[in-house]
Amino acid sequence: MAETAQACLETSIFFREPFYSFSLLFLFVISKVEPINTSSKTRGLVIRELFYITHVKNIKSILEKGILCHNRVEELGIQSEKIYNKAVVARREAITVPSDGRSLWSFANLYFQARNPMLFTVIRNKPINEIAVVGVDKNILNRDDIFLSTGNAANSQTEIVPASQKGKILPVIMKQVDRVYWNEVDGSKRKIMAECLVPEFVPPQYIRSVYFGDYKAKYEVQESLGNPTNVSFMYVPGMFFQPTRSREITPLLSIVDGDMFFSRAQTLTVSVNIVGIMGKGVASRAKYQFPDVYVRYQDLCRKDQLRMGKPVLYKREASFDHEMADEPSTLTNANSETWFLLFPTKKHWSDKSNVNDIEAGLKWIVQNYQKEGIKSLALPALGCGLGGLEWADVGPILVQYLSTIDIPVCIYLPAEKQIPDKLISPEFLLRKQAHL
Repeated sequence: MAETAQACLETSIFFREPFYSFSLLFLFVISKVEPINTSSKTRGLVIRELFYITHVKNIKSILEKGILCHNRVEELGIQSEKIYNKAVVARREAITVPSDGRSLWSFANLYFQARNPMLFTVIRNKPINEIAVVGVDKNILNRDDIFLSTGNAANSQTEIVPASQKGKILPVIMKQVDRVYWNEVDGSKRKIMAECLVPEFVPPQYIRSVYFGDYKAKYEVQESLGNPTNVSFMYVPGMFFQPTRSREITPLLSIVDGDMFFSRAQTLTVSVNIVGIMGKGVASRAKYQFPDVYVRYQDLCRKDQLRMGKPVLYKREASFDHEMADEPSTLTNANSETWFLLFPTKKHWSDKSNVNDIEAGLKWIVQNYQKEGIKSLALPALGCGLGGLEWADVGPILVQYLSTIDIPVCIYLPAEKQIPDKLISPEFLLRKQAHL
């Protein structure tokens, strides 16, 4: 992976006053705050924009004609680049909006949360440089002819209500989209895809931003359009489930800033204690996002089978990609399985981590990864978060061991603090020689 060409400003859909994103993944820095219509503000969350997912080749037409509903695109004979599965699109034609009678094909659909299962599906099926997200002015919500849905509008469990009920329904939607991951069991996969349905089209004057997960694509689209000044073009990799920073250390090993749980690696590493508590950090995320991992971990601790220096590999058969995607059956480039490596970094949850324990676990990986069938591996900065160790000490050790194995490895930097570029350089990380 090449190092990011430009420092990026990560954005979010909403910000909490004072100026904190609701999402754990995005921190939005505000230099100027415009007055917000109270109809677009609920429970401390301020809606900045709504979002439309599209192909980069459609941007020019969208800026000129607006975001058109499916029916209007067909009536006008517009040749648009499709990004959605045909069966998914066809299913929306048969669904009518209550109290209106028109099909969903008669509405342009905007998402309250751009980073959702549909975008995840599109990115798994299309190259990242072909996808863009269009940001639409929040004032579209002030129109009387819109409808709001409490989830994916094509799902039978979703309620679709007219604009007259937005005062009641917006707080519900805000709560539903305020999350960084989702699953099907609790309905969050459906709910995070809440929509604003706009009859016929969204006029171009409502378009405020275009977001990209690929910097080169942003530059090329912006240049081809003559660098318009009325729309902001932004490179926001985090919105597209991409790392915000990446540095190649060896051809197979990279240091990454981002969300490890959205890694493409076959095996994800979770740092744990050996007393059965997943209370904070990466372990807590795993506990709630993957309950079966927590059950397996608890079982190991009860049986006293989890020991320092001896990680345990949980070979689950379910695919993370299938769990996250809106339409798993449409995925063309999905991981077939997602395994978890439970890596003890401390004995008790209240302890600090010990470098010697980290090294012992790394030696286990080096000695056992081939036998266990690990094909690619993602790890957090072991011991550097709640464990209290410093990246400057642990980073070189991680690299020295993991650079010796012949599979792709991504080491994810600690989320608790910003690590300077000089501490993720090959010169720094390869300077020490671990005694293997």
